[in-house]
Amino acid sequence: MTTIDRPVSGDAPVADWLDIGEMFADPYPSYERLRDMGPVVFVPAMGQYLCTSYAGCRAVEGDQEVFSADPAGHASLRPLGGPTLLGKDDPAHATERAPINRSMRPKNVREFWSPLFERNARTGLAELLAAGPEVADLNRDFAGPLAARNLADMLGIPDVRPEDMTRWSSAFIAGQFNVMDDAEVWARADAARSEVDELLAELVPHYREHPDSSLISAWANSGLPDDDVVTDIKLTIAGGLNEPQHMVSTMAWALTENPEQRDRLSREPERWPDAFDEAVRLVSPIGLVLRRATRPTTLEGVELPEGAIVSPVLAAANRDPEVFERPDEFDLTRSKVSHLGFGSGTHQCAGHWAARIGIGEIAVPTLYRELTGLRIDARRPVSWFGFVFRGLAEAPVTWDAA
Repeated sequence: MTTIDRPVSGDAPVADWLDIGEMFADPYPSYERLRDMGPVVFVPAMGQYLCTSYAGCRAVEGDQEVFSADPAGHASLRPLGGPTLLGKDDPAHATERAPINRSMRPKNVREFWSPLFERNARTGLAELLAAGPEVADLNRDFAGPLAARNLADMLGIPDVRPEDMTRWSSAFIAGQFNVMDDAEVWARADAARSEVDELLAELVPHYREHPDSSLISAWANSGLPDDDVVTDIKLTIAGGLNEPQHMVSTMAWALTENPEQRDRLSREPERWPDAFDEAVRLVSPIGLVLRRATRPTTLEGVELPEGAIVSPVLAAANRDPEVFERPDEFDLTRSKVSHLGFGSGTHQCAGHWAARIGIGEIAVPTLYRELTGLRIDARRPVSWFGFVFRGLAEAPVTWDAA
């Protein structure tokens, strides 16, 4: 995590008790304690101000003039080869995102990619069945390969193995946040970068000659410089796997914990999108984002100095009791309030409709239609991990054999 060499200013409460190890295991008790201290709290262990309120997170995400998405090198540029659209503000951000915006709208997701999502869900189902209800892991045997196949199809990378997509993604993420300067992490990140650069050296010119509905084609034909095209594609590989994979297993966990709502879905399948959004709200796959204050400012009554690193904690905002009744409960019938699980404002996740449709409307409903009694297997250990990205690390599942 980025640190800042500035003293705490104003009247920000200081959470000198926060333990990063505990955050990786389960951040939600810490978020509750932070919320009790105030909506904006300085955390010395992270060198950042954490904003836990829904209103504050929306305010930060909605004002890129005051809260820049380029927080002074918060992540290494080495694995991806340069700055990406995620770390840029408008107009540069809008220019680089524009080529894919049309493809990522719900109508076009359904037209271009839903048939591929259906095919990939069926392939994954067969692999899960082959593993069997005694040893199957939902991440390993379904969600991970599914997310990799879906992303490869959206990008337009043919004949790539899911394990290679997963390896590249993991290596890019580890390299971006290699704060310990681990040589092995750099070696994996550099190898992944070389492999993907070699692949894109063929694919980008190919799609200029043969355009189609893929994201690589959209970027290749956008007129953007090749460096920007290639780094944004690698960013998409880095960030496009964890969230959809985690949402498959999070939904299965939530429905195992709430069987009455699982049964309701079998009677009212039109509620599957609600179940997806509620699972995203309850266990946000993207826990927080980083922003930098471009000038002295006040957020939720707390004075912030110029250059302060401010993290809107999306996971905490999604359980803000001022906004969500019974925020720690899974309830697919709760009244509609927009969650922040995919961010908000200009930098809202570009792939949120692809995730909603591919996971919430296709993949997970397919599992529950085909596997009677699908549930997290209580006989085997279940583990969660992470707070920047959070999901089940081990997701053993079982079902009633035919």
